[in-house]
Amino acid sequence: MADGFTSILSGFGPKETMDRLEVEVKAKGFTIFARIDHAAGAAAVGMPLRPTEVLIFGNARGGTPLMQDNQSIAIDLPLKALVHQDQAGKVWLSYNDPGWIAQRHGLSAAVMANVQAMAKALEALATHAAQPS
Repeated sequence: MADGFTSILSGFGPKETMDRLEVEVKAKGFTIFARIDHAAGAAAVGMPLRPTEVLIFGNARGGTPLMQDNQSIAIDLPLKALVHQDQAGKVWLSYNDPGWIAQRHGLSAAVMANVQAMAKALEALATHAAQPS
């Protein structure tokens, strides 16, 4: 994990990986704020880009205590997950580790249980979306 950036190799294509992640996120009660298709944006201006999508999602019960501790963490919330296809055709699901984000913003020990729960949930969501059962 370089600078808190976690990547999981997916066993599915880029669209299916993102679709699976979106289903998992909704099933766990998170709010989806946006699904951004960067490749479609690139195509709209006549530029090529391999499949690249970002899902922005969160849960006020999980994120608000972190922002109450230090509002600067709001720049990194809600959570984001990236699905992209590399030059070799491999598909990756990536996200910023909540523990790293918490450290970046100097959160107190009082909210570390929230951070750990967020990290565990994000890891489970990504694993279920990217790896066949």
